[in-house]
Amino acid sequence: RARPTRMKMCPRSVLVPALILGLVGSTVRAAAFHGLSALYSRSLVRVPGEKRDVSRDGDYLTGIKRLRRLYCNVGIGFHLQVSPDGRITGVHSENRYSLLEISPVRRGVVTLLGVRSGLFVAMNSRGKLYGSAHFSHECKFQERLLANNYNAYESVANPGMYIGLSKTGKTKNGNRVSTAMTVTHFLPRI
Repeated sequence: RARPTRMKMCPRSVLVPALILGLVGSTVRAAAFHGLSALYSRSLVRVPGEKRDVSRDGDYLTGIKRLRRLYCNVGIGFHLQVSPDGRITGVHSENRYSLLEISPVRRGVVTLLGVRSGLFVAMNSRGKLYGSAHFSHECKFQERLLANNYNAYESVANPGMYIGLSKTGKTKNGNRVSTAMTVTHFLPRI
């Protein structure tokens, strides 16, 4: 009876597939890294030919901007909206005026810009919210992550004053609310 012969594996036959897998893996990782680095660099550097409204920007810093709707789970639930006439209110259904661009100014400090209206959310010294066509110190808010994973937005110009919505969707004066109240808790939604 003939015995089956054993084939010896050549080290070369093992190395070729391993080498191919290694090259494919490193190529995929390099492509993913290049894609992320390009995305990051585009968010920090202006694109040539991009229009820039110098009168509105001032020292408005560019950074990684997020398009979000700020949802407050008070009453029937409201999204913060910036109307073209400068009024800041809460609206139950998402609409084109509730889409905000959240942009970092510095670590933990952001601006809220109504995408459709083109107005910044601002708070005056009495705690009243309004839409501002020009970027100023009143447009800066300290974004604080709360224990319940909601955010609170405290005015940088007026410390201790927060953005808040009533259970009917009207804005509350910033000097009459605190982070202990759910009217100041906002969830950024896409």
